[in-house]
Amino acid sequence: MRIFVTGGAGFIGSALVRQLVAEEHEAEVINIDSLTYAGNLESLEPVSNSRRHHFERVDVCDAKAISRLFEHYRPDAVIHLAAETHVDRSIDGPSAFIQTNVIGTYSMLERAREYWSNSSGKAKAHFRFVHVSTDEVFGSLGPTGHFSETSPYSPNSPYAASKAGADHLVRAWHETYDLPVIITNCSNNFGPFQFPEKLIPLMILTALDEKDLPIYGDGQNVRDWLYVDDHCRAIRRVLADGRPGENYNVGAKSERTNLEIVGHLCALLDVLRPAKSGKSYRDLIKFVHDRPGHDRRYAIDPSKITEELGWTPRETFESGLHKTVQWYLANPRWCERVMDGSYQGERLGVIS
Repeated sequence: MRIFVTGGAGFIGSALVRQLVAEEHEAEVINIDSLTYAGNLESLEPVSNSRRHHFERVDVCDAKAISRLFEHYRPDAVIHLAAETHVDRSIDGPSAFIQTNVIGTYSMLERAREYWSNSSGKAKAHFRFVHVSTDEVFGSLGPTGHFSETSPYSPNSPYAASKAGADHLVRAWHETYDLPVIITNCSNNFGPFQFPEKLIPLMILTALDEKDLPIYGDGQNVRDWLYVDDHCRAIRRVLADGRPGENYNVGAKSERTNLEIVGHLCALLDVLRPAKSGKSYRDLIKFVHDRPGHDRRYAIDPSKITEELGWTPRETFESGLHKTVQWYLANPRWCERVMDGSYQGERLGVIS
């Protein structure tokens, strides 16, 4: 099987590429990434010498280049992860999010439709386009309830709106052109190789520097956390057995407040890498002004993917977090190299 993975040098994409190469021994992976600030070839070092991994530095918005890749490789499937993903950055600069997440998805859909329409037989029948999206498209939940595949869309940030727009395009290309698409909407991912602008790696690295740990608002915003390797296994299951035209929510039923997350991290670091000051890292927690449009709570109901496709997460939140902290402690050089000067842990998404 020959698979296109867009955004394959990013956090989730690189985890998926590593997993596909390691576990799908007959899979050939074509990794398509333009290497923006969050794309890192070092995340692909474990598969860099594999004959079944091909890297193509191409922007998904470059229609001609994408068409050439379809013609050259003739893939059996596309897993589309390429996206701008950080909410705070979308507040500072929404244009890049519209370009990559909406226009880029449109470009990939059109190139895939053109390729699929000109295919025949088993190649056409078995082709799949899996679009990887987020629970943020559904907006904010109250203190109870969960997002399901039928939850209405209500995006509240430029990032969420751009992903919602992409989801709608994908659905429309199925309804209008019969393109065999499948959409997944996942909860917050965490794990090794995540760019340090996101909560968990940012708090780990900031704590190790013994700097203030900023928590937005009252720290009671809730997210549903999913270990990245579990998410990748879900994507693979959807590709193998998911039904075209369907949506599948992917989550691990691991709701935690932001304050709880940082508290867990501090407790782990107190044991694994005690502060030079001798104090607990919890003493560094500082509450700061909340970000604009900060959704209060997300929570995923993963019943459909569990009941229909048999997927369940292997990691608990605690086991995944322990693995994540250990990885960042063991890989300081990776962290130093990705923090190349374009981002140094400063706060983003503040409207003056």
